[in-house]
Amino acid sequence: MSAPRRIAFINEKGGSAKTTLVTNLGAYLALHTHRRVLAIDMDPQGQLGKALGLETQCSARSSIELLLDSVLGERRPADAAPAGRRAQPDAPLPVSRSRIPGLDVIVANKALGLFPAWKGAGDRDPTGRLARALEANGRLEPYDFVLFDAPPSFGPLTLNVLRATEEVVVPVPLTYLAMDGCAELLRTIATVRERYAHPRLRVAMVVPTFYRRTKLAHEILERLKQRFPKQISHAVVGYHVRIDEAQSRGLSIFEHAPRDRGAQVMAELAEELALRGEDVSGETPT
Repeated sequence: MSAPRRIAFINEKGGSAKTTLVTNLGAYLALHTHRRVLAIDMDPQGQLGKALGLETQCSARSSIELLLDSVLGERRPADAAPAGRRAQPDAPLPVSRSRIPGLDVIVANKALGLFPAWKGAGDRDPTGRLARALEANGRLEPYDFVLFDAPPSFGPLTLNVLRATEEVVVPVPLTYLAMDGCAELLRTIATVRERYAHPRLRVAMVVPTFYRRTKLAHEILERLKQRFPKQISHAVVGYHVRIDEAQSRGLSIFEHAPRDRGAQVMAELAEELALRGEDVSGETPT
């Protein structure tokens, strides 16, 4: 069985629709292409689980375990192991089953926000914890796609995500400061590629979001096409009320309003992402 594609949805600016994309692209891949999808929320706000109808704050297991249990001698804070006891390397992933067949979720909650302050004894590589946890004992073998919802800021959590993935999807709101956010993210990716010897890390797709028929939005869209001629998606995400309604009900757009224009756009994006695969042409812009 081939390894799953690991794809991180990242924008260091908030309000870019990354959680919306992870939710609905993951739902489409599971529902309509029958892929096995694992969606991992690495944002302490925990919006991904909520968008899929899961109770994140009451969940017994969450993504913080991927960061703490991967280090020898550490356990999640709620049930710390005795000193000197090794974490179980074959412990199952902290997966929650979603309502959608084929779509599993690792939820996040506020406990994840404690990670930057957590000091693991003897751990000289804390930004590699997520990658080490996911690579242990073939835990990801059942899946075709692993989708990460990264936090909307740069820090230890985002760095863990970048080191654990190979492809990056960048949702870009068509607003005045959008290009600044892209430039910051590209610098971050370049740093990770070089500093951590991770040459396979690349931008797989740039997705314009929150499009409106204004002169400014059109100008920014054209600039994105020039900057990312091979990575920019064919589909452009506008303002879709039905998608907001779906999320408020803990549903994907395909469950709530499958014939809506928003569902069509999400389906086009999911199909495009699936087709890009490992043979994506074009290097990450510098």
